[in-house]
Amino acid sequence: MKLNYKRTFLVGLAFLSISAFWQMYDNVIPLILTNTFHLNETFSGAIMAGDNILALFLLPIFGSISDKKETKIGKRMPFILFGTGLAIILMNILPIIDNSYYAKASTFKVISFVAVLGLLLIAMGIYRSPAVALMPDVTPKPLRSKANAIINLMGAVGGIIYLAVAAILYPNSKTVGLDHVNYQILFIVVSAIMFIAIGSLFIFIKEPALVEENKALEEKHPEWNLAQDDGQGNEKLPKDVKKSLGFLLASIALWFIGYNAVTTWFTTYVSVVMGQGLGGASTCLLVATAGAIVSYIPIGNLASKIGRKKTILMGVILLATMFAAGFVLTSIYDSINVIMYISFALVGLAWAAINVNSLPMVVEMCKGSDIGKFTGYYYTASMAAQIVTPVLAGTLMRLISYKILFIYAAVFVLLAFVTMSNVKHGDQKVEAKQGLSAYEDMGD
Repeated sequence: MKLNYKRTFLVGLAFLSISAFWQMYDNVIPLILTNTFHLNETFSGAIMAGDNILALFLLPIFGSISDKKETKIGKRMPFILFGTGLAIILMNILPIIDNSYYAKASTFKVISFVAVLGLLLIAMGIYRSPAVALMPDVTPKPLRSKANAIINLMGAVGGIIYLAVAAILYPNSKTVGLDHVNYQILFIVVSAIMFIAIGSLFIFIKEPALVEENKALEEKHPEWNLAQDDGQGNEKLPKDVKKSLGFLLASIALWFIGYNAVTTWFTTYVSVVMGQGLGGASTCLLVATAGAIVSYIPIGNLASKIGRKKTILMGVILLATMFAAGFVLTSIYDSINVIMYISFALVGLAWAAINVNSLPMVVEMCKGSDIGKFTGYYYTASMAAQIVTPVLAGTLMRLISYKILFIYAAVFVLLAFVTMSNVKHGDQKVEAKQGLSAYEDMGD
């Protein structure tokens, strides 16, 4: 058995489109809210938090609905196509309202912008879980860590494409000193990227045939299915598997609480604690991202050899260690240096070890017809953490000391080690290979 790399890269186009959109959303929407509509940080922050709050409800709902939807083009594809199409239309309305408000301000235009933004977030929620669920739908369970590594890599590519487009279209030389920036062309280009990515996905990935192919393979390996027949023709998870799922979802929430606190507050932290500007802090986070990108595929291969749980636990220990090191380094140095860059590269490596394997472990515990719902569970745990941790960490930094940030992060990641150690299911079977079979995974 070997992973079909070409197919997996094509399936990853959905995640590429999602990542390109969110990179633009996170970068541009706050600028519009503050610079054009002149909303203060509280209102802007509340609006920007809306995507995570909506995700708590939308991702499990649409993941579960797509599980039960059967059409000629598949279960996931209708949601992917409709959600993307609706998002492309709505996102291009935003800069029109933005430009109109700058020309002539009115309360109605502010309300219209926020309303369209809300509808856009719903449109993205419609297809996010189904898009992510498509990978496990068409990938055998033992190969999902490798496949998820490629999916994550494609997401990173989507973000990089957006950043390159934004850098070319809006260099500082063209925006410095302007009272208002017209982002219409940027929204058009990103929507074109989304259209091409999802169009290619639809053309080259025939979901129903691939799902049936994967079902036929899994029927030959009943040992992969952790669900049991309840005697009435229905499958349900045994109590011990449910317990493992609970511990795994708790682990996901805990390591996101630790990791997201650092990514949210690090630029402010180094400004207050070290007196450093945005450039050095941004470079550290960029190094962490680069460390994750170069680690995705090797980590997927490692997990296929030693198991997902061991790989995650190694990543958790490394991440907690690097966060503890961050406290020490920012305490003894007054400027960002090479040692800190190395530490953040290892943060990226650790995060890749965790992130590549956690979703496959979640969907490993469900039967094939529940993949969308379980994908929603994963996102509920991670999104809930990302809603809570900026507020909690920020409050502790304000009440105690900014230096508590890395201690806070390290403690929560170590708690994730405890909960993850209690996960007894969701790992793939690691089989020793002999002879020529040891080389089979090198194929495409």
